[in-house]
Amino acid sequence: MPLSEGFMVTPIGEHMSETTRSQYEPNNELRFGLVISAQHVPFKAAVEQCRLIEELGYDSIWVGDHFHNRVRKSDAWFDPWTILSALAAKTTKVRLGSLVTTFISRNPTLVARQALCVDHISNGRLELGLGAGIYPEDHVMAGVDFWQPHERVGRFREAVQIVDQMLRNEETNFEGQYYRIEGAILNPGPVQKPRPPITIAALGERMLRIAAEFGDSWNTFGVSRDLLRSGRLPSADEALKATHEQNELLDHCCESLGRNPSDIRRSLLVGWMPDTPVDSIEAFRDFVQRYQSIGISEFIFYWLLDDYRELIGERIRVLDRRMVERIATDGIPEFRP
Repeated sequence: MPLSEGFMVTPIGEHMSETTRSQYEPNNELRFGLVISAQHVPFKAAVEQCRLIEELGYDSIWVGDHFHNRVRKSDAWFDPWTILSALAAKTTKVRLGSLVTTFISRNPTLVARQALCVDHISNGRLELGLGAGIYPEDHVMAGVDFWQPHERVGRFREAVQIVDQMLRNEETNFEGQYYRIEGAILNPGPVQKPRPPITIAALGERMLRIAAEFGDSWNTFGVSRDLLRSGRLPSADEALKATHEQNELLDHCCESLGRNPSDIRRSLLVGWMPDTPVDSIEAFRDFVQRYQSIGISEFIFYWLLDDYRELIGERIRVLDRRMVERIATDGIPEFRP
């Protein structure tokens, strides 16, 4: 399959067209994306993978933001925001995002500046995914004291508020319990107006309220907080039920804040439930229809290295290249207008 060689970067100060901007506003059209191996493969291979995804017509490409390679600690693991920057210059259409960036080793002012940079390099294709982080080793490796749940959520809310304000304003001042900034300048403004869309990863009520307040999209992976704490993965019915309940709770949070729930896209990271949409087009179609019926409008699948698929086994279900191509040609078109 031929791969496009060109890329385009909008000069600083020029903004994307209304047509391009409105294409990614919340609506009923389904979107499909892939979490890829970009951080632990040679850069040339990552570029080839991204260009193929773009050629196939997927809507988005995502990278994780853990401190190290969580499949094999001894394997390579490049910085996700540096990788996003480089991939932004090597692609032209596909959206690029973090799923998700935490604030364990990143000050929120740095996240805002990195997001601004990628938004310009990509000509307004950044999806800014943010999450509170749950892995103790990310704290240990970064030399940051472990935060208990109340502090973690409190820090996260303040950090998201700072990022939101900095990407909207030329100068930001903020004083909270955990962060304080004074006269933080972000210039030029982002390409996307009023700022790049923010995806908030959330499971519980406090996090869902942050998503309702600041998010343009909410992401979950079909696991309730109780199951996550127990270490047990959900059954297919439990995953669907948990997602449905979280979705309804997000609606209530929006309404309590005076926000229209339909303003927030509902996004699902696929692979943690025992359903097998990665095995066949029939299973893909059935899975998408079931989750679409409870309000999900974005489906993000894993496409990792083949040997990683074997290591992960039944814990996370991952696409291979054959199914990546089949879903693009025989699956996704069924859900397009």
